[in-house]
Amino acid sequence: MSDITGEKKSFWFALDNAAKIFPGQNSKTWSNSFRVCYELNEKIDPELLQQALLEVIPRFPCYNVRIRHGFFWFYLETNKNKPVVMQDIKNPCYRVKFNENGRFLFKVYYHGSRIAIDCYHVLTDGCGGKIFLSTLVARYLELKHGIVIPPGQSVLDIHSSCSAAELEDSFVKYADSKAKFSRRDKFVYHANGTKMPYHTVNVTSGIIPFDDFHKLTKAYGVTVTEFLAALMLQVLIEKQNTDSKKRRKREVSIQIPVDLRRTFNSQTLRNFTICMRVKVDPNKGDYSFDELLTQVKYQLRLANDPKEHNMMITANMGIERNPIVRALPLFIKNAGVSISFFFTAEQTTSSLITNLGSVDIPKEMLPYVNKFIFMPAPGKLNAARCGVATCNNNLVITFSNSFAESDIERSFFVRLVKMGLHVKIESNRE
Repeated sequence: MSDITGEKKSFWFALDNAAKIFPGQNSKTWSNSFRVCYELNEKIDPELLQQALLEVIPRFPCYNVRIRHGFFWFYLETNKNKPVVMQDIKNPCYRVKFNENGRFLFKVYYHGSRIAIDCYHVLTDGCGGKIFLSTLVARYLELKHGIVIPPGQSVLDIHSSCSAAELEDSFVKYADSKAKFSRRDKFVYHANGTKMPYHTVNVTSGIIPFDDFHKLTKAYGVTVTEFLAALMLQVLIEKQNTDSKKRRKREVSIQIPVDLRRTFNSQTLRNFTICMRVKVDPNKGDYSFDELLTQVKYQLRLANDPKEHNMMITANMGIERNPIVRALPLFIKNAGVSISFFFTAEQTTSSLITNLGSVDIPKEMLPYVNKFIFMPAPGKLNAARCGVATCNNNLVITFSNSFAESDIERSFFVRLVKMGLHVKIESNRE
């Protein structure tokens, strides 16, 4: 693979099961990517960040790649170029172009006291991005302050080799359910708004002391994710009631990615996430916040079971394992994915909430770190998508919105303030 000197050894591997659909969805108007970001307590030195990146990237051979295509499938191949850090841009998660950026599928940015990575989902999910960025920031801090940060938690040892377990496609390894999974979902409500120009995004973050937020969710008897999902359902239900004059309403559905590494004891640095949905039908009557919490809690906990997870990933693997699909040339597979995405993209979800959870880092890093920010790319139909992460007692809830209006984010955070929480707002909106 590669070593700490930076010498690269060529290798290639197939895209994991989750990644296979993303190249076919990639277009001039949309890329499936996400951003992970550390805000430190000091201004970033770009030269030291560049040095840290070149020292860290050999430890992550599954990210040190470019995308290629064969006759039947896309695949990833070692990238002989060197990644370069860049000044940040106004619009994070900008579209992915395979022939730019030295052909890397991630971009490392710096601005003020922030270090960010925009990552194409072909490479990994939020958990993998968190580990990559945390390891990079740890090495940067070592170079900047002459300290030693021991590996552990979200920081890997850059002097060790990447293991087979870190490179595996865990979908292939664990998908063995014999149960059938139904994919029947209704088209759901989508908020209306003034569409921003392509590849522009309004970003709004709410920073809350995690201790205070956790006390609130504990009092309700729910998890952080369950609480946020119920709150988002409430905001969107009331927006539909306000905006739509139709007597019959559409269902409201929230998509929630779930990390499967703990469920299956996986160490993979590649994608290993499935998406669940929680939904309510406003036509059944008005829902109080407590009722929405009950709906979300029972829907998620019923589905959050290893056997249910296995059934879902096995169903996803079914298409890939189908001999007819396998025999189709890549251009036909790509066209099928593109057409399907054009007609059905996000039609079954009103919004998305993805919670990275606690970003645990070695105690030696804590004095230098303010907060961690996790942001999904804006959707095509979803008005405001939400990423959540907690680090150093700062819970950061970040909305990426492709609409000019900010009523969804405003309503969401106002409700939290009315519940007694102190919410600090940051945004790129002028």
